[in-house]
This record gives sequence, C-alpha cells and structure tokens, in this order.
Amino acid sequence: MKRRRSLYIHLSHIRLLAKKFALVILFISAFALMLVNKTDTMIIEKTSSVATDVVSPVIDVLVVPAKLIAKVYDYFRDLKQIHKDNIRLREENRKLNLLYDKFKSLEIENKLLSDLLNYVTPKESEFITARVIAEEGDAFSHSMIAYTGDKKVKKGQVALSDKGVVGRVENVGKAYARIILITDINSKIPVMVEKTRIRGILSGDNTTMPRLVFIPLDAAINVGDRIVTSGVAGVFPAGLPIGKVVSVKKNEIRVKPFSSLGQLEYIKLVNYGLSGILENDEEISEGGN
Repeated sequence: MKRRRSLYIHLSHIRLLAKKFALVILFISAFALMLVNKTDTMIIEKTSSVATDVVSPVIDVLVVPAKLIAKVYDYFRDLKQIHKDNIRLREENRKLNLLYDKFKSLEIENKLLSDLLNYVTPKESEFITARVIAEEGDAFSHSMIAYTGDKKVKKGQVALSDKGVVGRVENVGKAYARIILITDINSKIPVMVEKTRIRGILSGDNTTMPRLVFIPLDAAINVGDRIVTSGVAGVFPAGLPIGKVVSVKKNEIRVKPFSSLGQLEYIKLVNYGLSGILENDEEISEGGN
C-alpha cells in the first residue's frame, strides 16, 4: 500500500515537471518560429534586392531596341503624313496660282476696258468638235487633218484643245479640214505676255517650241510667263492661252505650248466671227487672179 502511494506521488511530480517543461518548450518553439520567419523575410528581401540589381540593367538594355523601333515607326508614320500633306498643299498651291494668274489677267483686262467707254462686247462663238485623223510633221510643215463631216467650217477658224490654242484652219474640204499648227513655219500669231501685256508675234519654225519675235528690246520677259493671244489683226480673239516661256536668251525666246500637239485626238474648231486679215488675203488673191 505504501509502495502504491509512493508511486502515485512520484508520478504527480513528473506530471508537474512535464507541464513546466512544456511551457518552456512552447516558448522556445514560438521564439524559434518568430526568428525563422524574420530570417526568411530578410533572405527574401535580400534576394529580391539582388535580383533587382542584376535584372534592371538587362531590362534597360532590352528596352533600348524597343524604344528605337518605336521612334523609327513614329518617324516614318510622321514622314508619310508629311508627304500626304505636302502633296495636298502642292495641289492647293497650284490651284491658287492658276486662280491668281486668272485674277491678275482679269484685273488688268478690266482696267484696260474701264478706260474704253466705247468697248463693244464680241458676239458669242460657235464651234464644232472634230476628230484628228492624220498628222503631217516633217522638216517642211507641221499640220494635221481633222474630220469635220457635214459641219460647216471656214478658213481661219481657231483650233483649240482643252488646254489652249493649237492652230487655225488652213484649208477646208467637203468632210475634212487641214489645221496648220502653231509650230508650223508658216504660223504667225499675234500674242502678248499675260501679266505685262507686252505684245509680239509667236512664230513657228517647225520645232516643238515656237519663238517669240518682234517684241520691244527693253521688254522684261521671264521664264514662266504665260503667253496668250493679243487679238491684234482680227484673226484670234484676245486672251486665248497658248503656252509659257521656257527659254530666254539674248536673241531668242522660246515658248512651250500648253497642249501636247503630237497627242491630240479631238479638237474644237471655233468660229469667233473674226476673219481679219485672212479675208483680206483671200480677196487680194482673187483680185490677182
């Protein structure tokens, strides 16, 4: 009996000691876990910092080509837009120049007409459209044959394209008409510089660019000046476009026609009601016979 009691007392002491030791173990374990957690955080932060230091330069190097490609793309995109804007502005500038030239011509003409109180407006013109069926271009003549059908055409009528004067009717048949071009050696057209109103004669010489002759010696004529008919001699009405000056030398001024004379398919034969010196020439010729 004593022995059993002694064993019970001994077990009680062991349990109490175990409880005390368990508290110590739990405290040490909690402290160890806190320490390990803190240590892991420091390791993670240290590792993250090292990785950032190592990777950042690499990323910066890799970003440079991407930035360069983006800049190149933006440059070519802007360049393409600039090209489109340049084309649009050139077209607008061309139209404005045409309007300006027309305005200046009308302004000068209006000033001249305002000084003429007895100015008589010319009657309306009549025209037919004729198809070009043959060209005669050699060292001796520059002309073409146009089919007129049964339409009435007279000698001296003006031949026009959509861009300006190309010549005049020289001979008329039943259904055809021969057109002498402004480049023909026999073509002599009274003209003037549109802006300055300087007068002269456009003389063909069987080349693609006729000469401007019989102009004042002190006349200021520049490359790019527009040449129009002057209306002198009563063959061509005033103001019909012919071409522009392309060469100014000491004794030679060349004019490039607005119309491509070698590529004409259709022309207008216009009757302005003007016969002028042509009619007189015919009368002289008949009188001589």
